[in-house]
Amino acid sequence: MNRRNFLLSSAAVVAFTSGTAALWRMSKPSEAMAGTFEVEKTAAEWRALLTPAQFAVLREEDTEPSGSSPLNNEKRKGIFHCAGCDLAAYSSETKYESGTGWPSFWQSLPDAIGTKEDNTLFMTRIEVHCRRCGGHFGHIFDDGPPPTGKRHCLNGLALTFRLATAA
Repeated sequence: MNRRNFLLSSAAVVAFTSGTAALWRMSKPSEAMAGTFEVEKTAAEWRALLTPAQFAVLREEDTEPSGSSPLNNEKRKGIFHCAGCDLAAYSSETKYESGTGWPSFWQSLPDAIGTKEDNTLFMTRIEVHCRRCGGHFGHIFDDGPPPTGKRHCLNGLALTFRLATAA
């Protein structure tokens, strides 16, 4: 490899890396959607409220390891709430075993979620977040069961579970 090819290759790598990092930063809810939610907190306030792992998922769009959430095995009747702002988001009646290793639902509760296009990882997906605080839940895919055909593939760290109360 001659010097000219080396310099051109190096410049291409730097440009690609910089562009990818900029797109990644633009897709974060804490930056891209700030000022658009009912519940807003500073990063320091979120860190005081959440565990480090919850903060990484809800505020930085991280993903927990597959199979790591105790909510995968939660089969009781109840409601799954946003771990950030406690908004009721999903009913146990729409939870199903998807085989993915993450809690999966075929539908959210009414007026509980928001979505946006997510172009990270060199693909286009639909990101799902809490409509009240913007906390990242996971993604929605078109390979779910009837009646919606949707799979809301969620991070268990983004949710808390409350048993249904006896009437």
